[in-house]
Amino acid sequence: MNGTTSTAIWELTSVACRLGGVEILSDVDLQIGSGRLIAMVGPNGAGKSTLLGVLAGDLAISAGSIVLDGHDLAGWDRGALARRRAVLTQSYDVSFGFSVRDIVQMGRYPWTSRADVGRDDDIVEHALRRTDTAHLADRAFRTLSGGERARVSLARVLAQDTDVVLLDEPTASLDLRHTEEVLGVARELVEGGRTVVVVAHDLSLASAYADDLVVVADGSVRAHGAPADVLTPDLIQRTYGLSVEVHRVRDRLVVVPVAPAHHHPHREGPRS
Repeated sequence: MNGTTSTAIWELTSVACRLGGVEILSDVDLQIGSGRLIAMVGPNGAGKSTLLGVLAGDLAISAGSIVLDGHDLAGWDRGALARRRAVLTQSYDVSFGFSVRDIVQMGRYPWTSRADVGRDDDIVEHALRRTDTAHLADRAFRTLSGGERARVSLARVLAQDTDVVLLDEPTASLDLRHTEEVLGVARELVEGGRTVVVVAHDLSLASAYADDLVVVADGSVRAHGAPADVLTPDLIQRTYGLSVEVHRVRDRLVVVPVAPAHHHPHREGPRS
């Protein structure tokens, strides 16, 4: 199953990646097109975060090739790459007593030598508002909760103001409202012509916001395409080892595990 788009930003051919002597990715072929929201899904340990790191140019590949905008990714200047793509990792910790505003302003570093540096303050304030963190601006980052740190880190990524945004599990520590808001921000970026790649675990939520799903398992891409084409009970069974039903509720696909017939966790027997 292949996802095809008119303009490819990334082209990966036979890509492999080894970390600590262990092959995490193998024989990955993938094209990612512009102006789309791509959700990478799959079991824990499947290689999703590694694939995101490879796309970002933060992890070296051991075989194959990666082309970004028609040029070998390994040949990109680091400053130019930082102005092309922004990356949100799973780690939100910092070693010093930076304020929230300090953290978000770090997103502007790749642009410090550009002529429009005067826009920095406006861009930072806009990023704070979009992530519901403006009220935290003067707080020390290290005093925040996990969910607050996640939203501030997203604000830093937004302040980087790139056309491509890579997000590694951006909703992992967020409550329901902020989860929907973060994915809504990702959707807004795409509607504005940008490209977003997000690592996600919730299949139903990913399918609600994404244009394409990339299913990763055992270090390879198992499927790539529209959510309605990819999220089939058969593929989910083969990928996760779990029997499910897939239902359409309004405009969303909802994946529901099928409990064994004998398993009734909320049913109590007669009391004596």
